[in-house]
Amino acid sequence: MDPFEDLDRRLREAHDRVRWFDHLAARRSSLGRQIREVADLVTELEQQLAKERRDVERLEGGLSAFMARLTGSREERLTRERAEAALAGERLDGQRARLEALTGDLGETERDLAATAGAADDYQRLLSEKERLLVERGDQRGRRLMELSGLMADTQADLREHDEAVQAGKAAGQWVGHVLTQLEHARGASTWDMFGGGVFADAVEREHLVTADQATWQAQQALDTFARELADLGWAVRPKMPEVDTRWFADVFFDNIITDALKHQRINRTRTAVAEMSAWIDDSLRTLAQGQADLTRRLGDLTGEREHLLAT
Repeated sequence: MDPFEDLDRRLREAHDRVRWFDHLAARRSSLGRQIREVADLVTELEQQLAKERRDVERLEGGLSAFMARLTGSREERLTRERAEAALAGERLDGQRARLEALTGDLGETERDLAATAGAADDYQRLLSEKERLLVERGDQRGRRLMELSGLMADTQADLREHDEAVQAGKAAGQWVGHVLTQLEHARGASTWDMFGGGVFADAVEREHLVTADQATWQAQQALDTFARELADLGWAVRPKMPEVDTRWFADVFFDNIITDALKHQRINRTRTAVAEMSAWIDDSLRTLAQGQADLTRRLGDLTGEREHLLAT
């Protein structure tokens, strides 16, 4: 057995721990940024919800309600204001859930960072040990073997980060695909509605839109994770799912060809935006797959060179 084999193994393991520590530190920074952004959004949505509720209260009683009754528009306006308030509440709940998930991820990352503290010191100690042994032995292979050890550790770490990004991208793609499927169904119901589908078509359409809206929050959380994994690879992206407008269910009270056409247009616009997000994920996964293939070939070349040096 080569006298450096065990030391090389420990060096690679120590180097992996250093890379993992750096990975966690970058993730902590990314999570902190995302948490600040979502916290600001939660505050904004809380203010919006309070405003929408005040609008509803004004129409339910007081001067505004009295004036609305006189003009005969009270019920229509009240229905729409309630729909606005319900939508604001749904969006606030979604962003709060997103903030809770991000905060949980940050806590886990902090614990992992604490568990890997001192990794850099351990790695430097092992490097010094190998340097001493190489000097003592006068082995001419030593310098290149040390270089290969570092290159292999870097390549393995890069490959692992690509693998993690691919898994996160696939998960995001599944959720986005689920949203897209629901919007496709909603578009079909909307088309039917425009040709006389009536109340039943409205109900089917609304069911798919509500399901799409709920899945959108899961998709956004998956995209947040994907963005953090891509950030580890140097990709600066902030993918954001488009909002699904569930206020449309209020239009059932004012059903006519004009509102049906407007609903259909809005569904189409949202579907197009989600389809573009899905295409972006697919393109990203193809790029990551190419990176995986390149890294796998590089690791094979480095491993072959190391084995050749150790065999001679």
